[in-house]
Amino acid sequence: MNSQFLSCELCPRGCKVNREEENIGVCKVPAKLKVARAALHFWEETCISGKHGSGAVFLSGCSMHCVYCQNKDIAQGTIGKEIPRERLLEIFLELQAKGANNINLVTPGHYMPHIVWAVEQARNQGLHIPIVYNTSSYEKVDTLKQLEGIVDVYLPDFKYWSSEIAAKYSYAPDYPEVAKAAIEEMVRQQPNAVFSYDEEQNVDLIQKGVIVRQLLLPGQLQDAKQIVKYLHETYGNQIYLSLMSQYTPLAHVEKYPELTRKVSRRTYEKYVDYAIELGVENGYIQEEDVAEESFIPAFDGEGV
Repeated sequence: MNSQFLSCELCPRGCKVNREEENIGVCKVPAKLKVARAALHFWEETCISGKHGSGAVFLSGCSMHCVYCQNKDIAQGTIGKEIPRERLLEIFLELQAKGANNINLVTPGHYMPHIVWAVEQARNQGLHIPIVYNTSSYEKVDTLKQLEGIVDVYLPDFKYWSSEIAAKYSYAPDYPEVAKAAIEEMVRQQPNAVFSYDEEQNVDLIQKGVIVRQLLLPGQLQDAKQIVKYLHETYGNQIYLSLMSQYTPLAHVEKYPELTRKVSRRTYEKYVDYAIELGVENGYIQEEDVAEESFIPAFDGEGV
């Protein structure tokens, strides 16, 4: 039993529910680990996936619940298998044995105490690949501080500049300020990007650092530009930016007509050109035809 689950305030929602008693708050999951998939994943940035794949562990539950979520079923906590934390450390070692370039923890914040324990134990048993923390950035600084020395690579989103848009699409008007503070803490912990060239895969693989993702939503080019401007002015080329065009309109966005279309290639190119004009040098862009449901993995319990 971990005391942080007894009156849970791990995320900015601050529900204070007793998750040890199977109660659930906004994240939709109790304290017990629930995992929907643990497998090699090939659709991340090249420095993460390489050719061997990233060891992606998709954890059930989420504190955000964005209306357009591509992983809606696991975000709602309805899909996934409950496992003891001992099984999580085994999963880490199994993914490493399969050739994973890293352990990629997807939406992990509400399980932070379990993750810290599992990573420490797995490292004692031979885990040596980087730990990637793949997050919405809707994170409390106090929670992130407990991950210092555990996480090697932070992979946060910066979803919204406007609190109004954050409220409309993620029920989180405080998101912009929360994300700023969270990313500042991530950069404090991992201030310098470190890469290692892998001859077999012919790619530079990230070992430490921060890559901030920004998913361009339909009709939100100006909001996205504000985010890129802020990140570049604040961190320069200390961090990497990942400018994403993969927004995929799924059936559950029908109540938001403006979200029922993809982002045009022309709009995305304007976005990339703006980043280049600002002087962004360290970044990743996406090719055409990535906004497809086929890029969303099957959450079928593989590897769990």
